[in-house]
Amino acid sequence: MAVPKRKTSKSKRDMRRASNSKMVVVALAKCPQCHEPKLPHRVCKECGYYKNREVVASN
Repeated sequence: MAVPKRKTSKSKRDMRRASNSKMVVVALAKCPQCHEPKLPHRVCKECGYYKNREVVASN
């Protein structure tokens, strides 16, 4: 079984873990129908439109 030859320093350990903390901010697009912010390539939660077509019947 592989065993480390030297102890990994706190600095090296934290630098390795730091790459996971750099989360990207979610991009929001404006719905062309109701102009509410929505996730790109998704149906709008407010009006139910996707690509200028009603996909989900609105209430």
